[in-house]
Amino acid sequence: MSHHHDTEPTDETGMTDEEKRRDQLTSAPDAVESDADPRIDVTHRDGVTRIDIRDDAAVRPGDPTRDPQE
Repeated sequence: MSHHHDTEPTDETGMTDEEKRRDQLTSAPDAVESDADPRIDVTHRDGVTRIDIRDDAAVRPGDPTRDPQE
């Protein structure tokens, strides 16, 4: 029996993209469940896709040695 939602596509592994992402991010020896927390929000509106880095993301893109306000 599958535990997937009917709207979530799966591949030959039987896993959704989100399940594969979580599996990959939590399989390292010292990984913790929070390693798989979402880091981006994706919204679609009027044919435009917007990707925003979440404020609560533990890992953020950019140069960690520079102040982001500069």
